[in-house]
Amino acid sequence: MNGDAATDRLLAQASLRSDEEIVRLRQLVRDQAIALGFSLIEQTKFVTAASELARNTLQHGGGGEARVEALSNGARVGLRLTFTDRGPGIADIERALQDGFSTGNGLGLGLGGSRRLCDAFSIDSKPGSGTTVTIVKWKVR
Repeated sequence: MNGDAATDRLLAQASLRSDEEIVRLRQLVRDQAIALGFSLIEQTKFVTAASELARNTLQHGGGGEARVEALSNGARVGLRLTFTDRGPGIADIERALQDGFSTGNGLGLGLGGSRRLCDAFSIDSKPGSGTTVTIVKWKVR
């Protein structure tokens, strides 16, 4: 995903089927970012991206799961979050990443905004097959 050889360690797997579970995921991500020494700005950016993607998983994908992994690569440590749903999928990923595009009543900043808040972003989706979004935030030790 990140192009570098990294050591991965699973920290948690979380269900995303309610607003309460999204709140718990946000806190888990914040706690892990603090533990890795991310600055307040880095924490806020990553938690915001996590919240947007978790909400998309629930609202557009009908719920799903999130994986939280710690990464270590030489002088860098990081967090990787993977959001997976089995919803309807995204027909046009490039369009969905554009600011202003929304299939709901939102501002259309979710996917594109989340991508800008992270160091790495990938999305895999096909109509009828669900969606997987992976984000990474790195910190130099």
